[in-house]
Amino acid sequence: MDNIDKKIVDLTYLSINTNKSVHYQYTVPELVEAALERNEGVLSDTGALAADTGKFTGRSPQDRFIVEDDITRDTIWWGNINQPISEENFDKLYQKVTAYLSEKELFVRDAVACANEQHQLTLRAVTELAYQSIFVNNMFIRPENTNPEDKPEWTIVAATSFEIDNPAEYGVKNPNFVLLNFSKKIILIAGTGYTGEIKKGIFTALNFILPAQKKVLSMHCSANTNEQGETALYFGLSGTGKTTLSADKDRKLIGDDEHGWDDSGVFNFEGGCYAKCVNLDPEKEPEIYNAVKFGALLENINFYPGTRTPDYENIEKTENTRVAYPIQHIENIVENSIGGAPKNIFFLTADAFGVLPPVSRLSVTQAMYHFISGYTAKVAGTEVGVTEPKAVFSACFGAAFLPLHPAQYAELLRDKLASGEIKVWLINTGWVAGPYGIGRRIKLSYTRSIIKAALDGSLNESSFKTHPIFGLHYPTTCNDVPQEVLDPMMMWENKEAYNAQANQLAKLFVENFKKYEDNVSEDVLMASPKVLEVH
Repeated sequence: MDNIDKKIVDLTYLSINTNKSVHYQYTVPELVEAALERNEGVLSDTGALAADTGKFTGRSPQDRFIVEDDITRDTIWWGNINQPISEENFDKLYQKVTAYLSEKELFVRDAVACANEQHQLTLRAVTELAYQSIFVNNMFIRPENTNPEDKPEWTIVAATSFEIDNPAEYGVKNPNFVLLNFSKKIILIAGTGYTGEIKKGIFTALNFILPAQKKVLSMHCSANTNEQGETALYFGLSGTGKTTLSADKDRKLIGDDEHGWDDSGVFNFEGGCYAKCVNLDPEKEPEIYNAVKFGALLENINFYPGTRTPDYENIEKTENTRVAYPIQHIENIVENSIGGAPKNIFFLTADAFGVLPPVSRLSVTQAMYHFISGYTAKVAGTEVGVTEPKAVFSACFGAAFLPLHPAQYAELLRDKLASGEIKVWLINTGWVAGPYGIGRRIKLSYTRSIIKAALDGSLNESSFKTHPIFGLHYPTTCNDVPQEVLDPMMMWENKEAYNAQANQLAKLFVENFKKYEDNVSEDVLMASPKVLEVH
């Protein structure tokens, strides 16, 4: 590969003193060629490189730590999500990783996060593998000009094959680890080839920097807009329909996963998409399906026997099969990845209890409460031992990536909603007429009609009823949606059974919210559901 080296990059400032080749800012064809030569993957018949990420096919949240220092000590929301590690242990691990990388051939890529230039963060990824450099190219914004002598603001150091002996001696739990150092602005990744750690490492950094230092709301959501520049945001955990509903042929995609919201509007953090591939179907998700072409990176997929054709239904390696591609692989996009302030915000939840209305309009404090709650539900069969609906709460619809207390993000949301012009909707894409196993999942066509009616403003013209337990205001009419579908209780044959189920879910909300009570204002606590006595 020496014949395609173009620039020399000195990494001694990172304590990496390699005498091996350092491949700087390779083009995608060069990276694909390098990956194939190094047996990191194979080409699928779509033209995309297919690579396996090794032992880890997803993030390892119990192995992620944040350095506790003067910047983070009194600001980070410490706990099971944000685990502390000492500066001393970080330095010891960093020294071992860089010594390891000094004996390796390396790939170096400079990129940018945040489409809004006012908030841009320059980054450099030093990786052991070529496919990781493809991922960085695809997922972050690609600057027109780079200089190997520059020292970008943040650095990702990824040593895929390095594992530490005696991890407890260094303040970590396992041979693999992900460490964030906000003082040195380094993300140190070791022992895992899963590229999502790179993406979410930068997202976590931005979730600290933008809200804490710039009062910009960072968000785990997708965003799109129309020809009139009316932006919409879609929040939702896995299985709620975020990707499906935000991919609208009549609206342009701003971004599919991570955004910021400042006084001028909404901007994408990324330059690409990292989409799930499981059961990827050309009819249901044509945009993603057609984006799997040369330049894209497939992760942990299987092929049909004897072919190089991806079998998206095959999950023998993992259910978390992925594809990373530049956003330009999608046709209907906003080229600069920037939109105006949102006119509508959708919180998506797949309520398997069959309790929540298909759509509710939220007040400001209700929006804050449900934003902090981040509710959806898992259904029987998705996990061993799950025999009935199981409530899942993830603060701000992305708790795993929040270094600050969720209330801080919610207060920024309050400020954004203060004008009263932005509508926030809670959308239940889950079950009606009973819980999972008895009722049925609401038709996608109904949900699409609800989203359309919210976007065009017609849903606001409906009369609204108030839910007796959750206090939610839900419309009684919506174009192309049967009236009875909009009222959750009307769809249940047994009204007492509905109230009992609604109370059960309300108790779960209240119990989950207890851990936030000391940090949220009284008016947000008042938006909590009210458990009723059931006779």
